[in-house]
Amino acid sequence: MRLDKQRIVVTGAFGTLGAAVVRAALDAGAAVAAIDRAPVPADLGAAHGFGGVDMADTVAAKHAIDAAAGTLGGLDALVNIAGTFRWETLADGDPDTWDLLYRINLRTAVAASKAALAHLSDGHGRIVNIGAASALKAGAGVGAYTASKAGVLRLTESLAEELKPRGITVNALLPSIIDTPPNRADMPDADFSRWVKPEQLAGVIVFLLSDAASAITGALIPVTGRV
Repeated sequence: MRLDKQRIVVTGAFGTLGAAVVRAALDAGAAVAAIDRAPVPADLGAAHGFGGVDMADTVAAKHAIDAAAGTLGGLDALVNIAGTFRWETLADGDPDTWDLLYRINLRTAVAASKAALAHLSDGHGRIVNIGAASALKAGAGVGAYTASKAGVLRLTESLAEELKPRGITVNALLPSIIDTPPNRADMPDADFSRWVKPEQLAGVIVFLLSDAASAITGALIPVTGRV
């Protein structure tokens, strides 16, 4: 799949999945602006880096998206990857965790998407969100996480309907456990070969950003490896 001449913003771009998406988009021919709360790393390749941005803050998000669109000369697609995870039961956990995960997993996608609406190209604009397979059926200890990710799914469906008149598609991926260094450290006895690879998720995202996916919107797509 080629993304030649597409101008793409990726949030949460300096983490494992975000970096994989930035590389895949660049390899496919896109111009990429990479936004993250962390400082800009040295190995962004040809991407334009914007660090130290709290994407849950609507003012900061708008400033960053406006700046990215200005740098790229416009905006064709937004990939919302900013997010985090916590495991804790309700009995032993802190209710503030629910607010934290709402802010990082859902509000960032809301603020970034809202900021991008003025820039996205009618007729072929794209938004791709990262949900979670567990948002469809939560297990013990992941109530706060899956509640925030369920919000991402409903945002995806609602915004897809809202933007149909503009010809802008909105879709979400629902990964299971992603094969990242932190997940390997947390679950050292797991069979890592069964987990979905960041590069595999990035490949699906590139497809959704491409012309071949122009008829797909409002989709919640499981990408779960063999978990």
